[in-house]
This record gives sequence, structure tokens and C-alpha cells, in this order.
Amino acid sequence: MVDSTAVDAITAHARAFKALGEPNRLRILAHLQQGESCVCEVQEALDIPANLLSHHLKVLREAGIVTGTRRGRWIDYRVEPITMALLAAVLAEAAHHPAAACCASDLAPTRSL
Repeated sequence: MVDSTAVDAITAHARAFKALGEPNRLRILAHLQQGESCVCEVQEALDIPANLLSHHLKVLREAGIVTGTRRGRWIDYRVEPITMALLAAVLAEAAHHPAAACCASDLAPTRSL
């Protein structure tokens, strides 16, 4: 039987990886990895419409990937380092799993002629 704490952790990891599965969210994350940034700065840098940016930030926030601090009418966002470290550890563990070796060649990029 699987411990409920383990199930909760797996669910949280799955939510975070799902959140990162959208290209604009990866762009937002890459921007925020450079340091804390106001919504207006993210919007200007990435040229994402305000309503779409708001949605993507909400998904990233709910997944625990970013956090925000209100400053007047603006919110400053930053990457949540603990979550990113946990996700990196999950990926590192998966890469060292015996089953990963059998499939590695299937995932290698192929060159087209």
C-alpha cells in the first residue's frame, strides 16, 4: 500500500510538470530565473497579452513554481527555489532508474536528412 504522503507528493510533482508543459510558461520561468520581476516587466519582455500572462502565472503559482508579492497594484513574481530543487531531484532520480536506460535510445534526438 502506498503512503498518502507519497501520493500527495506525486500529485504535486505531476501538477508542477504539467504546468511546465506549456511553452509560454517555460518562457516565463526562464525570465523569472534571472530574478524577481513585476508583471509589467514580464509582459514587456515576453510580449504575452495581459490576460494570458495572468492565467499562466496563476497556473505556475498554483503549482508552487512561482510566488508573488503584492506591491501596490502590481505583483512581483519570483521562482520558488525549493520547488525547483524538488523537481530537479525527481528528474535526476528518474534518469538513474533502471527502466530509464532501456528507453534512452528511443528518446535521443534524431537528425533528419
